[in-house]
Amino acid sequence: MKHKLLDIARRLLILLLVVWTVVSLVTVLIELVPGDPATAILGEQATPEQVAQFRAKHGLDRPAFFFSYSEDAGGLRWNGWENRYVDYWREILHGDMGRSFRTDRPVVDLILSRYGATIELAVAALLVAVVIAIPLGVVAGKNRGNLTDNTLSVVALVGISLPSFVVGPLLIYVFAVWLGWLDPSGRFGWSSIILPALTLGSALSALLTRMVRSSVIEELGEDYVRTARAKGLSERTVIYKHVLKNGLIPVVTILGLQLGVLLAGAIITEKIFNWPGLGLLLVDDGINKRDYRIVQGCVLVISVTYIFANTLTDMIYRWLDPRIRVS
Repeated sequence: MKHKLLDIARRLLILLLVVWTVVSLVTVLIELVPGDPATAILGEQATPEQVAQFRAKHGLDRPAFFFSYSEDAGGLRWNGWENRYVDYWREILHGDMGRSFRTDRPVVDLILSRYGATIELAVAALLVAVVIAIPLGVVAGKNRGNLTDNTLSVVALVGISLPSFVVGPLLIYVFAVWLGWLDPSGRFGWSSIILPALTLGSALSALLTRMVRSSVIEELGEDYVRTARAKGLSERTVIYKHVLKNGLIPVVTILGLQLGVLLAGAIITEKIFNWPGLGLLLVDDGINKRDYRIVQGCVLVISVTYIFANTLTDMIYRWLDPRIRVS
């Protein structure tokens, strides 16, 4: 019991350290980017008084990281721990991500309105990748070295090489413009998610196909496979009940790591398909408008989701092979 509590405490400490590091690095980067949020949001026609009022309202008149001093008759006086970085983490500890500079809406509300769409797209892309990769990987592994294996390897290599900003417009042209089967953009129904999920899932499926193929080839040479065949089990049972279960462990590793990549890669895909997720919020309302609070909030949520996905991956490890103890 004591060891379990220590393990939980260690995991929580690592989670907090990772989240703090990621958000801090992003905060440094957006502060270093040239430009003033007040000018970006109010426009070039804003008067100096309007700019000063905007900056005072959102705390932009305080230093970003360093502590402020004021000069009076007695010389320089330290004003305390007053900077935007400390203010932000103080608000986070109280469950507040601040308000958007542009709309003055709570950042939590903006993120919650988009978070479901991003998770929906990431999960759909994972399902697409798994549904494509497992059958193709098994077929390639069973037929190692022949024409089928070589053909599938070439297809997988092409899939890995094509970026989402090439696959996305191509799918839009074929299935939305030419055939007219699916919606080219937006989130209006179940059919709207097909093209963005295929765009995100295709590259991942190509990578997973190669992983499944390698795992199947490695497992087919193990003693337990020869024993299962000697017992008279069908080849299908041997492959899908024994070989695939043991071979999925490295694949699960890739899936857990790739969820974070999907959340990040969804930024481009959401932009292409106008999918109303965190990626679109981060780029259009956060980065383009220099809205620090939205950028920080989106990165915080994505990093926490990524850590949760890795924890879930550890649990699946233990289910696939109870002998595994993740340290």
